Amino acid sequence: MKNVSRNEAKQRFEIHLDDGAVAFSDYRLTDGKVTFPHTVVPPHHEGQGIGSALAKTSLDWARGEGLKVVPACSFYANYMARHAEVHDLLAPGVAEQLGL
Repeated sequence: MKNVSRNEAKQRFEIHLDDGAVAFSDYRLTDGKVTFPHTVVPPHHEGQGIGSALAKTSLDWARGEGLKVVPACSFYANYMARHAEVHDLLAPGVAEQLGL
């Protein structure tokens, strides 16, 4: 799969694509939580699992850091709703918002 890196300076996870484009997921850290407000995959790269690679890597990182997750981005909300293995990462009250 694609090589995902964490860019601390820009507060985002990134994948540098072969054509020079960059796919990314922004994050914000606050009080033991990480919020993912925005994910961008260039349109000509959609449907290739790039967004899922960003989500999986960033959620693995959140787990390793002991952070709870607020999926403010619709992609993260949908990803987390579909993947039971990350439900435990949801910040208090978020599971109910997602209908879980």
